Amino acid sequence: MKSFKLTAEPRTDLGKKAAKTLRSEGKIPVVLNGGEVFTLPYTGTLQPGEKIVEIGDGKGMITTDLTVTNDSVRKLIYTPEIFAVELEYNGQKKMAVLKEIQFHPVKDTILHLDFLEVNDKKPVIMEVPVALEGHAEGVKAGGKLSLSMKKLKVKAVYTEIPERLVINVDNLGLGKTMQVGELHFEGLELVNAKNAVVCAVQLTRAARGAQATAGK
Repeated sequence: MKSFKLTAEPRTDLGKKAAKTLRSEGKIPVVLNGGEVFTLPYTGTLQPGEKIVEIGDGKGMITTDLTVTNDSVRKLIYTPEIFAVELEYNGQKKMAVLKEIQFHPVKDTILHLDFLEVNDKKPVIMEVPVALEGHAEGVKAGGKLSLSMKKLKVKAVYTEIPERLVINVDNLGLGKTMQVGELHFEGLELVNAKNAVVCAVQLTRAARGAQATAGK
């Protein structure tokens, strides 16, 4: 997975009014989640933008409220690629992945971003683009190859997650499908439903005609 460097500023003025002001200035409110879990009460020192969130059983974690500029995240968001984000703020660097984007329902502008802190020990779930390779047998027979799932959910440590999942379709016959349960990638766990169809070779009118002729 490629890396993406992003500089953020701590956000201490919270609430809808403050967020609206930020957006008018070309900035986006951001939350960084997924920090280390600790036993409460917390005895450390919080940095600007950080706050403690209770997660139950006497445990808590730190989330960080930040802001980034629209221009700084444009190449991160408006792309089919996925990235490991090197997030720099408060003089420190954290590795993270983009988990959620909230868009304005009418203007389609970005309202909010959620990042998840990652490390090389704890698995995360990410959607990874699918790329088909090869020439399906069914296509040679006159069928049409279709991709039903452009992304698959993968569970792994972020350092093991590839930029794309390459699937060979050479042996996919006419009228046949390839399901999630048939796919295997070393070091990765696919968490989509096993019977979900990833791709298929559909019968075209020409292929049906050829089959009918061959059956006579």
